[in-house]
Amino acid sequence: MILTVCLSPSVDVTIELDSLNVGKLNVVKSKTLSFTGKALNVAIGVSRLGGDAYATGFMYNENGAMFERALDKEGVPFAFVWNSGRVRENYKCIDNKSMLTEINDTGERVANEKLVELLQMIRNLSSRSDVTVISGSLPRGVDASYYRELFRAVSPNSLKIADTEGARLFAALEAGVDLVKPNLEELENTLGREFRSKEECLVGCRELLDRGAKRVLLSLGKDGAIITDGSRNYFCKSINVAVNSTVGAGDGMVAAAANMLQKGADLPDVLRAGVAAGTATVTTFGTVSFTKNKYEEIYQNLQVTEF
Repeated sequence: MILTVCLSPSVDVTIELDSLNVGKLNVVKSKTLSFTGKALNVAIGVSRLGGDAYATGFMYNENGAMFERALDKEGVPFAFVWNSGRVRENYKCIDNKSMLTEINDTGERVANEKLVELLQMIRNLSSRSDVTVISGSLPRGVDASYYRELFRAVSPNSLKIADTEGARLFAALEAGVDLVKPNLEELENTLGREFRSKEECLVGCRELLDRGAKRVLLSLGKDGAIITDGSRNYFCKSINVAVNSTVGAGDGMVAAAANMLQKGADLPDVLRAGVAAGTATVTTFGTVSFTKNKYEEIYQNLQVTEF
């Protein structure tokens, strides 16, 4: 089983426009609502690959039932820590050049006893999970150090994947993780400098390895991705596809990587699967994950090289 922990679910309102004109009237071409959150997207991706996913995390009383229905539709079982209030709403505006503009809400606060309850739920569920994925932002007012406590709660028999950035990522690394999946912007924001080549990116990845990661899967967006464990380094270039939306691409990458790690795959196969799923996701509009057919089509056309 692959356990995914969603700390900050969201209702994503994806709006398609001809162009986003700031300070002027904008007419919506299409609008899609997704009941999502980074780790929930991962669970859906795992399920679409035929894997056994289980979702947990925080949920909210006023509109949480819509998330339950969305997960039921995808065949993903779940158990949440419930809170008063309403799930936050994020707005994602996509123009005719596939330029994405995001407006993210901060969400509700979570009581201290609920933080403790989630740690206990992770202890119980991760004890029967091969992989545990914890990703995304934290509820308003929760300190980044909570990420350290979350990963310390994971069973030692479960592989640990972190997908977050900045102080949250550093906190997770203090607990030790088997894989981290930043994108280039997140790596630069976390380490406070730019990386302009694959070799420079490797230097940044090694800093994360030195801090407690066993593997780093670095997304380079449309250029592909890098994976390293500090002694072996691989690059996979993506293929050209029609980009409809970049929403959820990183989550698709994590889903496929988690699926491969569960199977005991080596670095090149983890990388190739991650790039295939991330690329397949960007071909969709207004959905939170990829289709298995598109994933398999892209996977067959990818090449991994060592450098």
